[in-house]
Amino acid sequence: MRWLPVLYVAGVLLLEAVTPVEWPVSFVLIALSLVTAFAHGPVVVGGATVFAVLLEGVLAGTPCCAGRQVGYLWDRHYVAIYVCTALVGILGMMLAAHRVHRERTLADVRFVADIAQRVLLRPVPHRIGNLRLESLYLSASAQARIGGDLYEAVPTEYGVRLLIGDVRGKGLLAVDTAAALLGAFREAAFEEPDLPALVDRVETSMQRRAAQLGGSEVGERFVTAVFAEIPTGGHVVRVVNCGHPPPLLLSVGEVRELDRGRSAPPLNLGVLVTEPYHVEVYPFRPGEQLLLYTDGVTETRDAAGSFYPLLQRLRSWGPLPPGELLDLLHQDLLVYSHNHLKDDTAALAACLLADEPSAPPPSPAG
Repeated sequence: MRWLPVLYVAGVLLLEAVTPVEWPVSFVLIALSLVTAFAHGPVVVGGATVFAVLLEGVLAGTPCCAGRQVGYLWDRHYVAIYVCTALVGILGMMLAAHRVHRERTLADVRFVADIAQRVLLRPVPHRIGNLRLESLYLSASAQARIGGDLYEAVPTEYGVRLLIGDVRGKGLLAVDTAAALLGAFREAAFEEPDLPALVDRVETSMQRRAAQLGGSEVGERFVTAVFAEIPTGGHVVRVVNCGHPPPLLLSVGEVRELDRGRSAPPLNLGVLVTEPYHVEVYPFRPGEQLLLYTDGVTETRDAAGSFYPLLQRLRSWGPLPPGELLDLLHQDLLVYSHNHLKDDTAALAACLLADEPSAPPPSPAG
């Protein structure tokens, strides 16, 4: 785009050279200032306008270049071209100044959004004890930085506690709900000794937040989520599913869903049932990997409208480290959807490493 004005002038000169003298084409230089305004500031646009007027005069009254008589220089038709070029140049300078201002404003907004995302969805640690972690977040909008999908990993004295969730709806209300949920989880994860108590406390916080917001849709402000706990030194994973797509357990030659059909309602809908949260316990051996994801992954569609076959893809890829797995998933989602994601997407991968052998006791002195 920055070279477009030069190419435009070159095209005009080429057209002038191949057309008869009776066909003046210098009038198309009137648009040069607008072409320049696409990628340059008002000062450059003003210079392009002056250059366009001078070039129009050269093409109008120089026998050596255009084959016309000098008298054409002040012909009323060419004078009108000069005036129109100057007026359009002023308009181009105004448009360029407005575009530059908008770009600076957008850059400031994006900077603030980037800071907000790092606060809301801060990067998870790559290593917590014998657990390797990686995260992925994709926005459905190229201009967006944050949305309603969320994830977190918190090391506690009870083990590493993981969360992934998907807030109903879009926009600022979804972001506000996600921030409230993450804040409640980060606080309660350190204080509640068991997973059901942790989920119940987060549920209470979400109900309180929804009541504070008020409105007629309090009951519809819900969040689907999965809470997982990997105790220190234990080869199990505990899961509480609140209406969310079930986690996947990846091992050599096998990918299976951790779902026994006892999912609880989404958060903020816990008043619909009176049963306590049920914890599912699954073996989690060294070398295996836990994948938490939002429905933005499985609801990605191709050109024919078919949903993304997550399980088939994972089985065909084989075992991969968490970072490589999420990178490949990222690229495959973009290719599958032809770079047209319709929903936000988040994923969290946790791989259990082999237990590190403890150091031998020191030999007695002497």
